[in-house]
Amino acid sequence: MKKLNGKIVDEEEKKVVETYSNGVGLGFPHSHQNLVVGYALTVKKETSFLKPNFRGLARTKGIKFVCIDVNRPLSDQGPFDVVLHKDYRHKHPEVTVLDPPDAIQHLRNRKSMLQDVVDLNLSDCHGKVGVPRQIVVTKDPSSIPYEVTKAGLKLPLVAKPLLVDGTAKSHKLFVAYDQLSLAKLEPPLVLQEFVNHGGIVFKVYIVGESITVVRRFSLPNHGKRDLSKVAGMYPVPRVSSYLSSADDADLDPSIAEHPPRPLLEKLATELRRRLGLRLFNIDMIREHGTRDVFYVIDINYFPGYGKMPDYERVFTEFLLSLVQSKFKKRIATLGSDYESFVTFIATRVGHLSLEDLYGHL
Repeated sequence: MKKLNGKIVDEEEKKVVETYSNGVGLGFPHSHQNLVVGYALTVKKETSFLKPNFRGLARTKGIKFVCIDVNRPLSDQGPFDVVLHKDYRHKHPEVTVLDPPDAIQHLRNRKSMLQDVVDLNLSDCHGKVGVPRQIVVTKDPSSIPYEVTKAGLKLPLVAKPLLVDGTAKSHKLFVAYDQLSLAKLEPPLVLQEFVNHGGIVFKVYIVGESITVVRRFSLPNHGKRDLSKVAGMYPVPRVSSYLSSADDADLDPSIAEHPPRPLLEKLATELRRRLGLRLFNIDMIREHGTRDVFYVIDINYFPGYGKMPDYERVFTEFLLSLVQSKFKKRIATLGSDYESFVTFIATRVGHLSLEDLYGHL
């Protein structure tokens, strides 16, 4: 006889339950097995994301990270419970794939990146969310001043490379203060109107259903008097390059207040659905002088989660939830097999519930 979650279970009955649960394809990892997560990250991303504290916490929850060798066929590696690879997903439907590569490509082009935000209708969510006015320029630099005038954009403008390919160059931004400096830019690029936002940007981290907001310092406001004294083009420091978070700074409450939670939840839900992604972050700003007018200025796939507070716990729970979700979906599709399984459990194991079995199956 043996105790299982506080209840007495005969060894033979336990073996039969194991055999039957595997036979009907529930597929939930046994408690003594690891949840194997295959990953292919750059050295920089691996160092910042898979920190010792994260690996240690994940290990206590039965999660094992395995580096994928990109020089070997993925089919020869594993088996994995969670992995990011298009071909592997097609050949192994039982594996949870994060996230579809086709969907990720959507965020690698700044022309399409914010389109889903433009299409949103977030009514009754305690705020409004939009996108700064912008144009895409693919022609020669000499045409940029004309294109800006034609579109009616107002200076200053933030210039961003059109493609986001993970290189330092794709994150190199400039602020252009006059028409002459526009002709010095290198297409293809996106030109976005600068919105005064009190020098604060909200980094909204999405990990599955979890939402975490961090305040970061950003560019200061530009007044009309300031603009009359400034000319030329200046590089914009990356938000991640600011040494300190703005969370502990003594800021004006009208600037520092986080976006309303209902607004963030609705925005995250809609973008998860439209983008088909579960791991991304949203860069949001509040228009200075307002309380409820926000702009999304960037969306990044798999951002620097190592800078997110308590990311080790959040990400560990997310990985575990993926397998639990797949387990529940398989139960829902079992039909008569599931009914037979429940009846079998009731007659063979007494009052042991499916909830009790979660840690066993």
